[in-house]
Amino acid sequence: MKLQQLLSLTRKAVDEYQMIDEGDRIAIGISGGKDSLTLLYALNGLRRFYPKHFELEAITVDLGFEGFDLGPIMALCEEMQIPYTIVKTQIGQIIFEERKEANPCSLCAKMRKGALNEAIKSRGCNKVAYAHHKDDVVETMLMSLIYEGRFHSFSPRTYLDRMDLTVIRPLMFVDEADVIGFRNKYQLPVQKSPCPADGYTKRQYVKELLVKLNRENPGVKERMFSAVINGNIPGWPERIPRKRS
Repeated sequence: MKLQQLLSLTRKAVDEYQMIDEGDRIAIGISGGKDSLTLLYALNGLRRFYPKHFELEAITVDLGFEGFDLGPIMALCEEMQIPYTIVKTQIGQIIFEERKEANPCSLCAKMRKGALNEAIKSRGCNKVAYAHHKDDVVETMLMSLIYEGRFHSFSPRTYLDRMDLTVIRPLMFVDEADVIGFRNKYQLPVQKSPCPADGYTKRQYVKELLVKLNRENPGVKERMFSAVINGNIPGWPERIPRKRS
């Protein structure tokens, strides 16, 4: 996928779900993976021509695992002239060595999000952009059906009143396959997650299930995505489709 296509799909999400307002300071949570780095490129490209002026901040919560080199990401942010903050934590040690959690993902996500939100507010940002793509939207819906018995997926735009912070998801119309293509084409400095639980989660199971379903029933992922965005899920903002010129 070329940058122009990425920017077009990003703007579609931003416009249709009113994600960006004039004067926003938007934090991007950088995990080091392909999704968050693609989002960094997308919003950096968008801010050059978007009619509403906004600023960007990049933030990484370092979980404290050895061998996690953030130097290449730091260099990329410097090249893009985006301020980059690294939040040092011992979350990995607490979860895997001290508490020895059998199911670490939920607690890790909670602690990581807490550290990220604190850094976001200290940097004066009013919004945070998450790098969830189209596959994530569908996988979350399937997880909700399988494990919770309800039809649900995360919202394109969510206001967190306790934090006075708005979460946006500008990559929601981008396929994961296109993110992989973008990573390869532009040689993104992806850093592999050193987490011992990486690849052994319920989400990974559902991801593989979706691949199997789509292989056996071509187009099922797109139909599921359409069901989500047209499903009148409580809490979702109104969608205003862009007019074709």
